[in-house]
Parts: sequence; C-alpha cells; structure tokens
Amino acid sequence: MGCSLLTALPTLSYYRRIFAAYLLGSKSHLTFWHEAPAENASAIPGELGEYYMQFTAKADYAGVYDESGIPLLDYHGKIGVQYNPIAIAQYGLGNYNLFRRRGDPARRQKFFLTADWLCSHLETNAHGLAVWNHHFDWEYRDRLKAPWFSALAQGQGISVLVRADREVRAHGESVGLRGSGYDSRYLEAARCALACFYKPVEHGGVAFTDNRGDLWFEEYIVSPPTHILNGFIWASWGIYDYFLATRDSSAQHLFSRAVETLLHNLDRYDLGFWSLYELAGTRLPMVASAFYHRLHIVQLRVMHRLTGEQEFARVADRWENYTRSASNRTRALVYKSAFKLCYY
Repeated sequence: MGCSLLTALPTLSYYRRIFAAYLLGSKSHLTFWHEAPAENASAIPGELGEYYMQFTAKADYAGVYDESGIPLLDYHGKIGVQYNPIAIAQYGLGNYNLFRRRGDPARRQKFFLTADWLCSHLETNAHGLAVWNHHFDWEYRDRLKAPWFSALAQGQGISVLVRADREVRAHGESVGLRGSGYDSRYLEAARCALACFYKPVEHGGVAFTDNRGDLWFEEYIVSPPTHILNGFIWASWGIYDYFLATRDSSAQHLFSRAVETLLHNLDRYDLGFWSLYELAGTRLPMVASAFYHRLHIVQLRVMHRLTGEQEFARVADRWENYTRSASNRTRALVYKSAFKLCYY
C-alpha cells in the first residue's frame, strides 16, 4: 500500500500550516473544531429543541471574533483569519443549547447573531441555488477554489435557522428585529438553503446518487465524490430539522433516503480495527483520526436515537470497542500519518 508517484502532494504552505497547528500547539482553526464530541442527552427525538450534540466548548470559543461578535477561525499561512459558516453555525447551536438549558439572555443573543449572519450571508451560486460560501481556497484532494460550498454548511445552517424561527414564533422577537411580531425570514432562508439537497452536484447542488441508487450529500464538492462520513451525517440532521419545523413530506423522504444510504454503506467505513473518514477510493485509505473516529461513534448514537435503527447502535458499539485496544489506536495513527504524507 505505497504512495503513487503520480499523487499530487500537498504544497509547502499546507505543511507549514499543519505543522503550526498540530505540532507547535499554536491557536488555529483546530482550536475550534477539536472539542471532544459529546451527545446531548437533553435533545429529544421528534422535537425541535436542543441540538443533538453539546457544542459547549464551541459556545465558549476563545479565539477571534469580528466587531459584531461572530467567530472567526485562524488558519495561519496564506489563508489567515476567515469566516467559516460551519463554525458559525456550530457556535450558534452551542449557545442555543445553553440558552434552552439555563434561560440566559446573553446566550440567546449570541444564537440570534449567528442566525442573522446566516440569513444575510446566503449567496446565489452559478446555478441559482442559495449557499453559504467559504471565501478562501482549501487544499483537499482537489484544491477547492473560493468561493466553495458544502452540504455540511447547508445542513448545519438550516439547523440554526429553523430553531431561530421556532423562537420567533414562540416569543415574537429576535436580536435583529425591532418590536414584536412573527418574521418568517429565518424559515424562508432555511427553505432556500434546503434546495441544494435536491440538486445533483453537476447542477450546483450537493447531492450525488451512486450506481447503486444511494443518495449522498457531499461535504466537499469534488469529482469523483469522496463521501465524507461526518459531513454526510451532520448534513442529514439539517434536513431532519427542517422536516420537524415544517412537516414537509419531501424533506422527510430526503432524510429517509440518507438513513438508507448509511445503512447500506456503514460496512464500507469499517476497517475491522477503526473507521474510515471517507470513501475516496485511494490506494491507501483515509483512516479517521482519533477525534473523527470518536465523532463517528457519537453521530451513530444520535442516528440510533433519531431513527430507532438498531444497526447504528451496533456499529457504534463495535467502533467504541476498537478504541479500547492500544494496538488499534497505534495502527490507526500510522495509517493516518501515511495517508497525510501521500495524499492530503
């Protein structure tokens, strides 16, 4: 399982950025992302309440904010400090959880700041679909040239907006509204953002149907698609939340197809000692890092709660057992390191 000599290796700027973040311990975008994944036991399946993961540390992000209080991530190197719509949505969802739990008006204000940012930063892509763009290049298997969008951003943005709509319906006000009364802009923005899940990637959407008829939502839009597991699951929760908010039967069907895709393909992510991050088809597979392996376990436990499908719990238990073996952890680290050196 060696590296192909034809593989396009990452650039020097990529290695500098990764070195600063991973080895020097400097504050970076990883400061935000690598919160220990935790299921939220207060989230009730079938109800649009607290979000399904805690995101507590993300709600108290200790990094950079803009003058309005929106979090920014520091990628170092040429990328520098940037808005990331996924991070902004997760920050908002973490604050929403804490507001619902404690009734703290400051948490509610932070949540609505993110909802208002998401409303005002929906952009139209080349195919006329509403997306949250990333305005910086990103080195993945193929370089993602700015502006680029993601099913993960779409799903988590929707999860914020439908909860904002719920709050406005219940209380008649938000940080961005003057006076009281229901304003439908949050739900309308969520509806617009959902549209890309119905469109294939070649028509500007985030959906890909494989040759077995399974429907995927792609975190990174590349060809051929890579089916990143965590991004697919998080994106599907946004569709589920939209259904809870609207009882839209087409959204319910879309979520059901995502569940079927997971059930049909979970074994493809199982190496017998660890989980895969993606299904890119590279000669050396992209093994999940310890963080993403743990995230997969938490996400599968949430999927079990949302759907009642026992297979999600069984796989979560199996992957949990993998982490108890020191040899498995070492083997996964070696595979992951080799992949990073060979690919991306």
